[in-house]
Amino acid sequence: MSGGDPAVTLAVSGSNLTGDVPFSVALRLPDGAVHEARAPAGERGDLASLCRDLCDAHEADTSGAFRVLPPMFHDFGVARPFCGPVHTLRSLEDNSRVRDAVNSPGEGRVLVVDGGGSLRRALVGGNLAVAAAKNGWAGIVVDGCVRDVAELRAAGIPIRALALMPLRTEKRGEGQAGEPVQIQGVWVRPGDWLYADEDGIVVAAKPLV
Repeated sequence: MSGGDPAVTLAVSGSNLTGDVPFSVALRLPDGAVHEARAPAGERGDLASLCRDLCDAHEADTSGAFRVLPPMFHDFGVARPFCGPVHTLRSLEDNSRVRDAVNSPGEGRVLVVDGGGSLRRALVGGNLAVAAAKNGWAGIVVDGCVRDVAELRAAGIPIRALALMPLRTEKRGEGQAGEPVQIQGVWVRPGDWLYADEDGIVVAAKPLV
């Protein structure tokens, strides 16, 4: 698999989604160095350095095309690296639009929810996580809270959020989809590419691997 910046290429074999086949990934950086990670069958691939290496490769970028989200987010779903094109939502303490999104085809996209950083209500719970996994979303990033942590982990989809909150949202039918949003002060736009691993989350205007 390759694309985006021709100076950075990624070769992938196998799959770490089920753990039933060997998995490997090789990232070639602009200086010619190759970083390779492997995991035998039955183990999750250790890809924690992908975001680090992308940051190293794009540290001179001043255009705003490459962005790093602040280290505010925690794993509440399945703990594995994920990436994909971004679909954005703005949903302040009302998850009506989140429900609409996860019940539609994800097509390998990452759902990025601008919850305004609110810690008062949970925008994603177990039922929505199951729907997102079933409908092919690659992952969910919530600038806000989630709940039902045991169900989130069992749903089989990566979920990053600020915190847990047992209170559910109101259902007012409010929110916007497909608009630029600010996530902890960083602009994220529809069609951006998001990469997340154990080191953090980065966003780019085009696919980098």
